[in-house]
Amino acid sequence: MTVNPDAAHQSWAKREAMAEEMIPLIGRLYRENNVVTGVYGRSLINQSVMGLLKAHRWARQIDDVELSLEETLPLLRALTELNLGAASIDLAKLNLRLKAQEQPLETFLRTELADVVDQQGIDERQSTDVVLYGFGRIGRLLARIMIEHAGGGNGLRLRAIVVRRGSEQDLVKRASLLRRDSVHGPFDGTITVDQENNTILANGTLIQVIYADNPAAINYTAYGIENALVVDNTGRWRDADGLAQHLQSRGVSRVLLTAPGKGDLKNIVHGINHGSISSTDKIITAASCTTNAITPVLKVLNDKYGIVHGHVETVHSFTNDQNLTDNFHKGDRRGRSAALNMVLTETGAAKAVAKALPELLGKLTGNSIRVPTPDVSMAILNLNLEQETTKEEVNSYLREVSLYSDLHRQIDYIDSPEVVSTDFVGSRRAGIVDGLATISHGKNLVLYVWYDNEFGYSCQVVRVMEEMAGVHPAAFPQS
Repeated sequence: MTVNPDAAHQSWAKREAMAEEMIPLIGRLYRENNVVTGVYGRSLINQSVMGLLKAHRWARQIDDVELSLEETLPLLRALTELNLGAASIDLAKLNLRLKAQEQPLETFLRTELADVVDQQGIDERQSTDVVLYGFGRIGRLLARIMIEHAGGGNGLRLRAIVVRRGSEQDLVKRASLLRRDSVHGPFDGTITVDQENNTILANGTLIQVIYADNPAAINYTAYGIENALVVDNTGRWRDADGLAQHLQSRGVSRVLLTAPGKGDLKNIVHGINHGSISSTDKIITAASCTTNAITPVLKVLNDKYGIVHGHVETVHSFTNDQNLTDNFHKGDRRGRSAALNMVLTETGAAKAVAKALPELLGKLTGNSIRVPTPDVSMAILNLNLEQETTKEEVNSYLREVSLYSDLHRQIDYIDSPEVVSTDFVGSRRAGIVDGLATISHGKNLVLYVWYDNEFGYSCQVVRVMEEMAGVHPAAFPQS
């Protein structure tokens, strides 16, 4: 079949024009209605024309065909006329459901989104002040996500970060690290530094920078911060006694740790056991990046096939805890150069799974190999099942789970023969099953699960924060 160059160019120009029309519609829904739109988990907020076209093109990984702007543009136009309340809406899934039901567009949308239609300005959610205690890799990504999600303000409000002063130019350097990231790229927006008042203004979010060494001696109310959720991303304290120091500061009501907790602290993997969070829980943890990546996949496999026992091997990007060059380190092997070596080390992720999924207690072992990449890791799940399955069956099941189950924000699925680790930088899912790598023989199953151990994990942390604060918007279409 001969392709007409002029026709191809005209088709592209038409699609560009439709994407250009989408941008103000997406922006208006976000600013005026607190409605976040996306395509299979990929947010459309603040996307360029090319970003919107790529999101529609990417949908072919899920549906085998590219998502048509001729179908999503009418959806967006109609959504702006419904006076919607706060919601998260997946246009791709909504479009699939619309085509399956063959109803008039407005009738379909009013039925599908009944809970939020004509609810504009009626938002029962109360904004929650957030303090980031520490501003390292995870802290800065949490800041980016919260700034991106600021919307109309009825959610998580990043009010302050707490750090130890590193130099006279500390504030400028902190802002620069937020502005530029070697792995995740530049900050999408503008950042202004006020050294006199120790603040950073990022896309309209005013962040107070507080310098302190003692988590128990900060008066947050002096900065207008009340009933704050403190997110400790330093990893310095991991037990109840250490983290309880934050609760001694004025203006703090709850604490979340971005690492596995010790003792009886609840380790929460969003999507699995976030329902166990109660208003009486003053300190909880968001577990580890690996635990978040594998627990949802293990749950759905255990639900369908039963897991007798298994081994988890993680191929994990190096972390700041390792040495760049050979030098003394209190941990075994971690003193050797992270940039030059694969480093065999331990991981508690396999055992930690049981804190979120008690039915897997004692059934998993685990190890980790740190490798010379800065981000994106892989978990290899070698499982013995109660029931036999095939590669085709289990892949079909996991693909369906990634699209339509309550775990669609945690589990992703891909079967491209060309993907490598950098393709998953910035993934918002906890883990991505690589279907082509699946090995199944009777009751033995080997799965390969990619995960952005920085950004994907940070998205899971934000979901836990929203759960603690009770500010997570309703998601549509509902599973």
